[in-house]
Amino acid sequence: MNIFHKITSGTAASINAEILEGFIQQQDNEDVRKTHLFDGRYENIYLNDQHIPQLKPLMAEAVSHAEAILGRKGIRAGYWFNDMPPGATTTLHTHDDDDELLSAVYYIYVPEDSGNLILYDDSNTGSSEKRIEIQSRTGDFIFFKPDVRHEVSKNNSAEHRLSIGINFGQDNKPE
Repeated sequence: MNIFHKITSGTAASINAEILEGFIQQQDNEDVRKTHLFDGRYENIYLNDQHIPQLKPLMAEAVSHAEAILGRKGIRAGYWFNDMPPGATTTLHTHDDDDELLSAVYYIYVPEDSGNLILYDDSNTGSSEKRIEIQSRTGDFIFFKPDVRHEVSKNNSAEHRLSIGINFGQDNKPE
């Protein structure tokens, strides 16, 4: 598998504005779980298609792409929002905590100079790691293996950037 796969969403133009509006309206509701508090902001904000109905077709598209990349059916997605205000970064981490098969980020709203995804390719043993900086663009999915170390560079814009982190695993629902 390549270190990453970049796919532009076929539905971004029709649903991103509605997802952004839904996020703004719903993010502070009492029933919204938030985790990973760093420097005064929660990196993970858990809204779902009950909060924002447009997430359902977006996640169906994400799962379809993940199944194609992985070459298998029966994939499920867990996801969260990442609202990145001016000056914020996301520190180096991986997503290989549980049974993840693939990870991704989807960009809802990306102002100019609001930070890029940085992946570290450690696959070449015996040589130095390779740093890959991917420009964040509204409407793009970036898929990568869950054990790939990654971070997000500083948001140097005057606006918030909004993305969705996604982990994919095998759906173990009984048939």
